[in-house]
Amino acid sequence: MKALIIVDVQNDFLIKGSLEVPCGNDVIEPINHIIKNYSLVVATKDWHPSDHVSFASNHPGKKVGDVVKVDNLDQILWPDHCVQKSKGSDFPATLNAKTIKKIIFKGTNSQIDSYSGFHDNGKIHSTGLSDYLKVKNITSVDYVGLVTEYCIKFTVLDSIEEGFKTRVILNGIKGINLPESNKALNDMQSKGVELL
Repeated sequence: MKALIIVDVQNDFLIKGSLEVPCGNDVIEPINHIIKNYSLVVATKDWHPSDHVSFASNHPGKKVGDVVKVDNLDQILWPDHCVQKSKGSDFPATLNAKTIKKIIFKGTNSQIDSYSGFHDNGKIHSTGLSDYLKVKNITSVDYVGLVTEYCIKFTVLDSIEEGFKTRVILNGIKGINLPESNKALNDMQSKGVELL
């Protein structure tokens, strides 16, 4: 059985969002085009409390882009984004979200970030995504969404580790930085991810 996972297609990552991804809106049409081909569609959402450790605003004297150590993990500081129940955390109105059967919330613990849809960055807590897919007898997963070099990359690498046949649909993803995105795609491919 095959599933589609839509990673973090949320207003704050789109045009005029607080953490806008260049051309991020371009993923919506390709996703809507393929979504009907899947019997199971799952989406991940960044779902941060307002005091989240990744927000530069919660670190006096620090700015967006700075890196701090939190429990021995490097933490990049971002603008406030995808705060729980905010408009920025919503799916865009143009995404065919009615086909989504399950939403996996990540980054919910204020003390640790979660780029992957499977685990937090310390791999301490699971989001429940792997168990959900296995209960649904899913063996193969296709990925689309935002952003290539962060949440796509870490979700996809964990997907391989969890034993799923894993594919990334290239016209359904966007990154922030082209060289970093290309490096992320090479990293994924080297681990056995198929790029479509």
